[in-house]
Amino acid sequence: MDTPLTSPGTDTKPDSLPDFRDPSRAKLLYRQIHEAVRPGQRYRFMEFCGGHTHTLFRHGLTDPLPSAIELLHGPGCPVCVLPMARMDMAIRLAKRPEVILCTYGDMLRVPGSQRQNLLQLKAEGARIEVLYSPHDCLALAKAHPECQIVFFAVGFETTAPTTALLVTEAERQGLRNLTVFCNHVLTPPAIRGILAPTDDSPAPQLEGLIGPGHVSVITGMTPYHALSTEFQINIEVCGFEPLDLLQGILTLVQRTNAGSVEAHNQYTRAVTASGNLKAQALLRQVFVVRDAFEWRGLGFMPHSALALAPGYARFDAEHRFALQEAPAQDNRACACPSVLRGQTRPEACPLWDNPCTPDNPIGACMVSSEGACAAHYRYRRHQRIPTSA
Repeated sequence: MDTPLTSPGTDTKPDSLPDFRDPSRAKLLYRQIHEAVRPGQRYRFMEFCGGHTHTLFRHGLTDPLPSAIELLHGPGCPVCVLPMARMDMAIRLAKRPEVILCTYGDMLRVPGSQRQNLLQLKAEGARIEVLYSPHDCLALAKAHPECQIVFFAVGFETTAPTTALLVTEAERQGLRNLTVFCNHVLTPPAIRGILAPTDDSPAPQLEGLIGPGHVSVITGMTPYHALSTEFQINIEVCGFEPLDLLQGILTLVQRTNAGSVEAHNQYTRAVTASGNLKAQALLRQVFVVRDAFEWRGLGFMPHSALALAPGYARFDAEHRFALQEAPAQDNRACACPSVLRGQTRPEACPLWDNPCTPDNPIGACMVSSEGACAAHYRYRRHQRIPTSA
């Protein structure tokens, strides 16, 4: 039933970046998708990953699709799902005079509960360093022994191994002034949180899920087989090029038509059945799974995030600085929580585009480079589409 990703008249798969953007192959896939769609059948697919959302819009992939196919945006952006209470904790850390807070650039403009962000604090004199790699913290710790270097660790399974390496290297070098404020979250529990109904939120009616590619390089396919069986839904793990997504959509349409249910790997050039076993072992060594963790839009979910293991507690910023998480209220008008659940399109938010813009982000979905609101603003601002989810 799977359709190989080939050009008309060829029997070879793409093996270079231009191949994965080949217009002739895209036309073939669009034709196959249109031919596969059945009259009267609705196809609702959610792309979990924000990287997929931006690929769809950047390359205009959604416009030629049949109207029967509806793509919903999921919570797959680590910046977007970080709850405001955790952002407030990072802001409190950055205000401490002895701390140099190290972070990725996309965290600088995420607002806290008082509409304050790290970029404003940096302008006011707080010692905040933007890093390209967590390992830059090691040099800072050695260059500033009088300071406490805190790495603001955010991300899914994709980036957690680099944080784990930072911790093990800090231990090897005997650094005593380096800690990690750990906010790494796990993908399978988030998918379960989306698909499982709650008292406050019914489960979305989906025919399929486009699974994350980069995360799956680490996890492998095993978690998705269990989720597919549990929720009786097709999951297609895809790469991030246009033809990756078109092939994934075609496969989901075909499986919907056939009434079959399984987890399938489209991204075979990067994702394996078992994943990166060395990275998984490192994660088990350095981290433990938290009993529960709050996700923006999804609430507190069990076993959905990582914390430093007891053996590495001396590198845990929450432990060293006795950080306490205080409840924080999102802007009540901001629709980020429902956008992250695929219940609302960004344009339906009363704040979207006025006053919430990338230059003046009210919610995390607009400030993040992978956020759904930012994608709609950048690529669809002047092409309004229906706002019903």
